[in-house]
Order: sequence, then structure tokens, then C-alpha cells
Amino acid sequence: MKTNLLNFDLNGLTEHFAQMGEKPFRAKQVMRWIHQAGAAGFDEMTDLAKSLRAKLQEQAEVAVPALMAAQESSDGTRKWLLDVGTGNGVETVFIPEAERGTLCISSQVGCALECTFCSTGRQGFNRNLSAAEIIGQLWWANKAMGVTPKNERVVSNVVMMGMGEPLANFDNVVTALGIMLDDHGYGLSRRRVTVSTSGMVPQMDRLRDVMPVALAVSLHASNDAVRNEIVPLNKKYPLSELMAACRRYLEKAPRDFVTFEYVMLDGINDKAQHARELIELVRDVPCKFNLIPFNPFPNSGYERSSNENIRVFRDILQQAGFVVTVRKTRGDDIDAACGQLAGQVKDKTRRQEKWQQITMQPKGVV
Repeated sequence: MKTNLLNFDLNGLTEHFAQMGEKPFRAKQVMRWIHQAGAAGFDEMTDLAKSLRAKLQEQAEVAVPALMAAQESSDGTRKWLLDVGTGNGVETVFIPEAERGTLCISSQVGCALECTFCSTGRQGFNRNLSAAEIIGQLWWANKAMGVTPKNERVVSNVVMMGMGEPLANFDNVVTALGIMLDDHGYGLSRRRVTVSTSGMVPQMDRLRDVMPVALAVSLHASNDAVRNEIVPLNKKYPLSELMAACRRYLEKAPRDFVTFEYVMLDGINDKAQHARELIELVRDVPCKFNLIPFNPFPNSGYERSSNENIRVFRDILQQAGFVVTVRKTRGDDIDAACGQLAGQVKDKTRRQEKWQQITMQPKGVV
């Protein structure tokens, strides 16, 4: 069985080449060919000796996920469904903006966390993605999007906010992050790479120590009662522990704030009292808020907060001195908006059967 070189960061690739009897600089050459030139075959790597190319041809491969489907939104957002084997597909989304191009990458096939408002969570969970399958999404998007007229990559920012909980697939995600940041890989700065977590506290501490990139936390509630209902992970790591982990993370973070993602659910977490509770909750955590109007999907059981409720909520936070953005919904006409990614998941948890048997009726918690 051939070794997929996409699974290696520079250290791993250097070690692999040493085992092949090759010098360390060969790893840097090959890494640049794969991630900077987009080479998928060894014949393209023209500055390698023919003997090495022949050896690599025999022993290794650059196997990226195959394209299953592609869609483009009326607003320019693009979504790709990529084949990760055995009938499974993951979704990757590119969001074009005036000053940057952001790629939203998946880390798992499905998700095991069961956040009640998330379409991905409804699909069940199959498995973690390999490092190759994670970084392969960026490889593929760079190939598809190309460069700007100034010869700069169209993809300038990466957010680990697609399907899955990145920190539940810690080792493979960290390897992929290492490739994104490496000057021989994609050369992205830590400020331009963001990992989003629902609040896996021990893994947040590990990420701070080994690969501190920008951090986003899927908060979505101002108190434990609400968060226990909509983000079940909160029962294991309640808000007090999560806030403490955020403060620890900022000791080494490339940005001096945490971004709190907050999906706006009508009647659930969007009242003025919730905004005031948030102010108290994060008082000791340098942060900004990203309010996300809920993006409906079939049988979700939730409604999007009204524009007026979102405005009042935002104003309360802003008047308390916080930076607040309201995320513009992008790509919802191709189900590429936040919370809508579903991919194609062969559910090993059998959660899809459960959702077919019941109609979700969330409690009107306050």
C-alpha cells in the first residue's frame, strides 16, 4: 500500500524521507511541490532526481479527495462535496469577500456533539478525517480557485468551522494546521487560521501549547441552562470552565481576543436578558461577538430571530463596549451557510434513524 504524502507535515515528511535514505532537503522540495505548486504526480517534480521520482512513484502517492459535486451561490460562495470513501462526502465552502477569501474546512465525517440547531449534527457521526483529507480540502480549493491578478492565492484565510468538532480530531487537525502555517506549505499566518470549538476544554489547553492559532468558540448561550439544552457538551464543560479555558488560551494566542460565535434562535437565546447575561459572563475574557442569524434546514424545530431582536441584542453588547458583528448569511441558496453543512454521512451512530422517528420540539428555555 502506497504512503499518502498529504498526511505529513514537514517533520513527518523529513522523517519519512530519512527512512527512504534521502536527505532532509528533499522533504522541503516535495512539500513545496505538493502544497505550493499543487502537484499531484511525481513526474511534475522536475527538480528531483529521476531515481527519486521513480522510488516515490513506486512507494508513495499524493491522494486528494475526489470531487463529488460543486455548487456556486448567487453571491459567489462556492461549495464542494468531496469524496472521502465508503460512500461518505464532506463539504468545503469558499466565501469571497472584498479583502480576503475564506475557506471553511471540515474535520470530521458528520459530528458527534449533537448541537440541536446544527444540520451537520443531525447527520450522525462516521469518523475523523485524516490529515490528508483535511489538508486535501485546502489543496483542492487552491487548485480550483487559482491566484489573483497580483499572483496572490485567492484563499487567504482558513477557518476550521465546517463539518465536525476540530478538537475531537486533535492530532490530525494539528498536523493539517502545521502544513497550513509552514513556509514550505501554505505559509499562512496564525492570525489567518482559526479553529472553532464547541468548548472541549482539555483540548483547548493542548492547542494553546502546541499550535496556538486564532480561536473561535461556539458559545450560543449566556447561561448553563440554555446551553445544556442546545449544546450538550456544556454538561461536561460548563460555562465557568469554558471561560477559564479561554483566558488561558489568550496567554499564547496570536490574537488578543477570542471570537464568540452566537447563533440567534427565536425565543431561545435572543432576549435582552440573555445579552445582559453575556456581558457578565465574558467580562474577564477579551473577546468580540459574531452573531449568526439561524439558517433554517428541514425539521430543525427552530426559527431565526427577528431582525429587530438581533438589532436590540447587538446594541446592548455594543453599548457595553464589545465589538459585535452580525454575520451576513452567505450561500444559503446552496445550503452552504453556517450550520447547514450536511455532506453525505454513512451514520455509524444511527442518529438519522432517531431523528426520523421523532419531531424535534426544543424546549422554550430562558
